[in-house]
Amino acid sequence: MFKLLIALSALVVISSAYGPAVRATKGEVWPKPQQEEKTSDYFIVRDYTFRFQGPADIGCPSLLDDAFTRYWSLIAATSASLERRVRRGKKHTKLWHLDESLLGNLKSLKVEVSDECTDDALPDFGDNENYTLTVNADGATLSAQTIWGALRGLETFSQLIYQEQDALVINATTITDFPRFSFRGLHLDTSRHFLPVNIILQTLDGMAYNKFNVFHWHLTDDQSFPYKSRVYPELSEKGAYHPVSKVFEPSDIAKVIEYARVRGIRVIPEFDTPGHTSSWGASHPELLTTCYSNNQPNGNLGPMDPSKDTTYDFINNLFTEVVGVFPDSYFHIGGDEVDFTCWQSNPDITTFMSDNNISSYEGLENYFIQHVVDLLDKLNSKYLVWEEVFVNGVTLPNTTLVHVWRGEGFDTLRDVTKAGKYGVFSSCWYLDHLSSGSDWQKFYECEPLNFDGTDEQKKLVLGGEACMWTESVNEYNVMPRVWPRACATAEKLWSAESVNDFGAARPRLEEHACRMNMRGIAAQPPNGPGFCL
Repeated sequence: MFKLLIALSALVVISSAYGPAVRATKGEVWPKPQQEEKTSDYFIVRDYTFRFQGPADIGCPSLLDDAFTRYWSLIAATSASLERRVRRGKKHTKLWHLDESLLGNLKSLKVEVSDECTDDALPDFGDNENYTLTVNADGATLSAQTIWGALRGLETFSQLIYQEQDALVINATTITDFPRFSFRGLHLDTSRHFLPVNIILQTLDGMAYNKFNVFHWHLTDDQSFPYKSRVYPELSEKGAYHPVSKVFEPSDIAKVIEYARVRGIRVIPEFDTPGHTSSWGASHPELLTTCYSNNQPNGNLGPMDPSKDTTYDFINNLFTEVVGVFPDSYFHIGGDEVDFTCWQSNPDITTFMSDNNISSYEGLENYFIQHVVDLLDKLNSKYLVWEEVFVNGVTLPNTTLVHVWRGEGFDTLRDVTKAGKYGVFSSCWYLDHLSSGSDWQKFYECEPLNFDGTDEQKKLVLGGEACMWTESVNEYNVMPRVWPRACATAEKLWSAESVNDFGAARPRLEEHACRMNMRGIAAQPPNGPGFCL
């Protein structure tokens, strides 16, 4: 009898664990819209009859038509997957015509864009991304002021469509939506491990599916220099992991920029200086500081040498090229983690500091950064800097974006905004900080405005970035490391501050991760055991 009770108890435990850890929602949007009303009424969507309908006189027909093609293809792919599954399994065809909630077949989505646009339009700082979407008995309409708002609305529309038995359906829904923050970025390091262009393009797709709008491309670092420069081709010839197969050709850069542009994503390059520049020294050791031991060169090189005019001439030539290649109005110049040890050991640096009344190595770094900032000012380029540049007292114009990343970050964000500077927050969204299992909760529960500051200060926080450094990832595992963990950051940056219930978010992210899988993004399971149809 006792053994029977144990067996029955085990049976209960097993049955309680049956099924997925979290049941996915159907037709829910990620990131969650600002305002949404949904009813049980619905349309059937058939890919072979459904069409997008744009304005006849829009100034950017190719840009909009390209988006229509992408989203129609996603709907068609979902429909094809459903048909294959229906053919393989037992048919459970619903008698749709007997359902009083059925509104019929949705034939089209009418898209309205009120502002002028051109086919070569570039997304930029502060773009309006608002939209309204209405699906009711009269049909479906998407209205936006700008083409960028229309792109966000098309993504939402595509997510409202879901599989129900043998059909794709969409519920009658009214959405008014806009981003909470204007800067919603994903940082990707392609220096520690080289990531081929196809992986970057997949990343951009994933960003579009989550309404990110800034791709922060960390192109170079100590380990490699994969950017192929026209002015200094030797930088990648000697500094890349391989001079042919591990470099980004000018055509690769152009392809990434264009792929991002038509998805409403800005591409901001980062060339970190004066530290993280060992790969520059493979071809130009004269740019770096010679390190000394016992008053003799010891064979090592440190950060860039700030005492030489030739250092700034070289940077000016390279950055002039880069600003011409990347059309965004902003450029990330780095400025983080500068090791002063080599500067301290070098007698020429000591003499230079004495001659120029520089009393600290923070001051020497400031001298360097100030020169780089002045160069970019002459190129009419604005810039982002890592927080150390601000903390160390470099004079920065108020257009500068200070990228906060160390510790919890809130004290620094308070100080940055108190000084009247813009802040971009990443401290709690380092995707390379891994935990076992589903670890996106820590990203989801991070509130970027959780610092002691005035309302005016908090308006200076433009948004944030999820950061993927690639010391431990390469092209084969970067996608499941980024997704769906970065989705948590996406929702914090787009949705209302009140959208902060992790338990309520889990079923929606379960659906969204499967949706991304269906679209070719290798997102890992967000919630433990489960399945995707």
